[in-house]
Amino acid sequence: MKSLGARAQGERLERMKASPLWAGAAFRNVHPIIPGLRDRTVPMPTLTEFLCGGVRRYPRRPLPLASPLDGWRRAPVSGLRITWLGHSTVLVEIDGLRVLTDPVWGPRASPTRLAGPKRFQPMPVALNEMPPVDLVIVSHDHYDHLDYPTIRALAKSSVPFVTSLGVGAHLEAWGIVPERITELDWWESHKRGALNVSAVPSQHFSGRSLKDRNATLWSSFVIRGPRHAVFFSGDTGLTTQYRTIAERFGPFDLAMLEVGGLHPSWGDMHLGPDNAMKALELLGGGAFLPIHWGTFCLAMHAWDQPAERLIELAPKQNTRLLLPKLGEPVEPEHFERIEPWWRGVDGLIQPASAQAPASDAPPQAVPWPMD
Repeated sequence: MKSLGARAQGERLERMKASPLWAGAAFRNVHPIIPGLRDRTVPMPTLTEFLCGGVRRYPRRPLPLASPLDGWRRAPVSGLRITWLGHSTVLVEIDGLRVLTDPVWGPRASPTRLAGPKRFQPMPVALNEMPPVDLVIVSHDHYDHLDYPTIRALAKSSVPFVTSLGVGAHLEAWGIVPERITELDWWESHKRGALNVSAVPSQHFSGRSLKDRNATLWSSFVIRGPRHAVFFSGDTGLTTQYRTIAERFGPFDLAMLEVGGLHPSWGDMHLGPDNAMKALELLGGGAFLPIHWGTFCLAMHAWDQPAERLIELAPKQNTRLLLPKLGEPVEPEHFERIEPWWRGVDGLIQPASAQAPASDAPPQAVPWPMD
């Protein structure tokens, strides 16, 4: 199956083996896991629980969308603008260049179109309507971050890719020529025009099948231009390295941190809202765009729980929280107030946490070894 990708060979594999993160046969997390992130008293969900458990895991109607096309025709006044397109896909306009993170336009976060987590929210813009992009960042090779049909479509363009060690084997197998691929180890950087893109530590894992666990590296990324700096978490738990990242690359004008797809039994591999706030503090603050929610159901919490929890937490830490609609271009410097647009989707006028839970039957979803 082509969507599974390819394993690294030759010079690519030799470079991976030279990484201090390589542990003989695969990559590993090397920085200490902060105690208490994973609730070891909570068992992993069973297949039945994953398929049918939880409440309000899917919205009853499509989420509100904003068309970004008119906004993209005008340059950002501040020099920094972001458009959240869904899950971890964000168009970052920074100091005159456009960077696209973890582009996923496909219908499922899965190796097949017949099963696996199905998108419950369409993208606000078609891939062929996107403006020219100067760089694509792929944080790691899980299906909700590295999407076969999207990469196949992008192969027809000339856009370059920056990704983690080993992920280039997938890209090359799907038609991206080697000259367009830059693979980075943690703390390595790549310069593209006026931008400097650096791979930095994250606490996660990788794999597109049961046989290639951690065969490629996972990373967070820092995007720094002449005037602005942005942090993109990819997927990660709360790591002790965040303070070091801030010391080396901060301060950040914007942090894009993952907040969805969390379960207590795997809390050291994902942030969730509470730990995202702690990560933001360690990074030194800055505006905060929550990502990794509102598109796929990858855990058992309510689909809007991340947003509601952040609304509760942000005022306590005086956080500049950005919660734009999907497709709404916003400049962090000029974002003034949050409109809780998600509350009307299920007919709720109060926060979702104040409502009596109502179980729902999710669409077909299979817990592939990705998130």
